[in-house]
Amino acid sequence: MSFKFTKLRHSAFINQGVVALIGTLLPVISLAQAPEDANWDAKFQTTYVWQSKLPFSAAYSGPNSFSPDKAESYTFSTTAYLGLRLWQGGEFYVTPEITQGVAFSNLTGLGGFTNGEITRASGSTPTIYRQKLFLRQTWNQGGGTEHVEADLNQLAGSQDKNRFVLTVGNFSTLDVFDHNEYASDPRTQFMNWGNMTYAAYDYAADARGFGWGFAGEWYKNDWVFRFGRMTGPKEPNMLPVDTAIGQHYGDQIEVEHVHILGGQPGKVRILAWRNRARLASFADALAYLEAHPGADQQTIFNVRSGEKIKYGIGVNIEQAINDNLGFFLRAMKADGRTETYAFTEVDGSFATGLVFSGAKWGRANDVLGLSLMENTLSAERRRYLEAGGISFFIGDGALRYQPEQIFESYYSLNVWKKTSVTADYQHIWNPAYNADRGPVNIISARLHTEF
Repeated sequence: MSFKFTKLRHSAFINQGVVALIGTLLPVISLAQAPEDANWDAKFQTTYVWQSKLPFSAAYSGPNSFSPDKAESYTFSTTAYLGLRLWQGGEFYVTPEITQGVAFSNLTGLGGFTNGEITRASGSTPTIYRQKLFLRQTWNQGGGTEHVEADLNQLAGSQDKNRFVLTVGNFSTLDVFDHNEYASDPRTQFMNWGNMTYAAYDYAADARGFGWGFAGEWYKNDWVFRFGRMTGPKEPNMLPVDTAIGQHYGDQIEVEHVHILGGQPGKVRILAWRNRARLASFADALAYLEAHPGADQQTIFNVRSGEKIKYGIGVNIEQAINDNLGFFLRAMKADGRTETYAFTEVDGSFATGLVFSGAKWGRANDVLGLSLMENTLSAERRRYLEAGGISFFIGDGALRYQPEQIFESYYSLNVWKKTSVTADYQHIWNPAYNADRGPVNIISARLHTEF
């Protein structure tokens, strides 16, 4: 999820305010190792991402173009994951977080933006907020017992292989749906939005990527069925949440199958989603633009009336090739008739890649990832942009359309336990689908630790 930033200068990565707040948090909760079947747990993460954009060629630029000038961007986040077992099968979690950061080009000019962390940061002043507050209830249904390792927002314990899990409260749709072993977490894996989830998945949430709602998961042998409804923003891509979940919402269902192929584990997921919200259609926005020459080109704001339906369907594959190599693929198609509700400006997305374990060269905890992505636009969105229209995140004032294509590679060097340093490179052809601009080169460095 995303929202526009005011232009702010880069501040120190950890300033005195952040240090003071971390110092306040740490003594409050004992970091002693929780028991194997834990009734409580406290974990923390910190991530710093620095990115540099090299200058690139642009025949022209518009109000929402990716700037062709050299620039730097950064994000910093520190998060506490606090969990408590309330009763048998009942777990309560609260997740406070501190963030800060400055985006490239005021977070405009790309479909596949370069840093999944930037959605939570809104300037160079550290901001503390409640990221999540939710209850998870598990009803065991047999099929054998599995041990659950302690993790972020996960208490150590045991559960049945067959079970039903209900999550209710304030969380992210991506906490439950569209997981992929090799490409889901921009704090430890690929950084680009198109590898964090389907770029065409306009999942309902506030501007930081979280909402209120519920999700159910039914695990039965090698199958999982998921369903859920989440709140979206009151206005597209903004922070305040629309709590009228019976009127404006995002629904999703997902079917997952676990399999063994060539002696190696894999999963296939099919996800379908449907949003209902007050959105502008691109047909109406184009008609308004043509009827009002000389008016503000961002006519989507003038034609938001009545509820619109937006939907899409996608496939997500993960497959181990051998003990040291994994393959992933995501592909999704959305209808593309209406403006973006809460994520990014993509109507069709494809991402695939390979992830290598460093065990092959004697570094078992290092990871190398390679990925290719392609984002496309619907005919309706494309015609609006070609006519000079400006949407929320993109708009060069004209468009010579080509799919936006992205190559991303990263190497994560394990330093100590769950501390890693990562180098990342992204090459973007046709930024915001415009063959008259680019290519763009982004160089990144990331420091991440968990404890």
